[in-house]
Amino acid sequence: MTVLVVGGGIAGLALARALIDRNVPVEVVERNVDRGAGLAINLPGNAVTAFAALGIDLSSVGRPTRRREYRTSHGRLLFGVDEDAFWGTGAQPRCVRRSDLLALLGDGIPVRHATVTAVDGLDVEFAGGERKTYEFVVGADGVRSAVRSAVFGGDGVRASLLSAASWRFMAPNPGVDCWTVWSGAGGAFLLIPVDGEEVYAYASATAGGPVADDPGWLHSTFASFPSPVRAVLAEPSSLIHSPIEEIRLPSWVSGRRVLIGDAAHATAPVWAQGAALAVEDALALSDLLAGGDWDTVGARFEALRRERVAHVQAATDRFSRAAALPVWLRHLVMPVIGPKTYRETYAPLRA
Repeated sequence: MTVLVVGGGIAGLALARALIDRNVPVEVVERNVDRGAGLAINLPGNAVTAFAALGIDLSSVGRPTRRREYRTSHGRLLFGVDEDAFWGTGAQPRCVRRSDLLALLGDGIPVRHATVTAVDGLDVEFAGGERKTYEFVVGADGVRSAVRSAVFGGDGVRASLLSAASWRFMAPNPGVDCWTVWSGAGGAFLLIPVDGEEVYAYASATAGGPVADDPGWLHSTFASFPSPVRAVLAEPSSLIHSPIEEIRLPSWVSGRRVLIGDAAHATAPVWAQGAALAVEDALALSDLLAGGDWDTVGARFEALRRERVAHVQAATDRFSRAAALPVWLRHLVMPVIGPKTYRETYAPLRA
């Protein structure tokens, strides 16, 4: 009774680890040799809790994110959040290098380099013509999921309401000691310390605006932003430009074929829930598979997870629309609605 997991990223490795722990046979395939792209990743408290439930201790990687600050493009503080106090001991948010996270997740898990080209029922075809039959197939292969395309077609993919694309990179830390975002009329710029030496940078537009794939867009958009932003733009490394696409599907299940993580419900990274929801999905699905009755596992999994995912999607849409307000109005209301929105979004996710 082997489960095929397509995708060797966070969702796929988390599911494989959880299945191995529950003595469920699993095979993992991944099409990309290099799975470390993405530079760093911000993990809110519910992500840290989910990794702990998976048996992954994050204390050796990255740095705790103890505070958030939302600032204007001129540096004025709109509001701050004490994340230590909100999440509590044992669930402190953390920013880690993606390569370090994948190394922890993938330790001891064999991953075969293969590309899925077709899924016909539970018969799977790989590039080169190889065909195998499995008892359960899981698409954990991200926004551009081959399993989703094969099983559900091309529907469900949409551009983010927040921004058409983003820039991500690493840079020497210019003296930032907490999660800090600066927002203006043209875009938003986020810096998160990864350790004492480097920060992870994320830049996007607002109101679904375009983000040119020329790095000159960064300099022209954020030229007047405060000195920490200008400092990292002077020394970026590993610049990555990519579209921000979301997945909204009426169902993630077709018989014994199930989508998890970004393949099922990718959202703009407003609340940094990609990894959190992926690992939560993996824990929930592995418990159900270990319990048997695989014909009904998919429906039970979706019933268990749909409300939580819908909450994150709705919160993402609300924030994206708020970010599209005229900048003067946004900065006027943010000190009032910002802390409230943070609490309303994250409080249900602490359970």
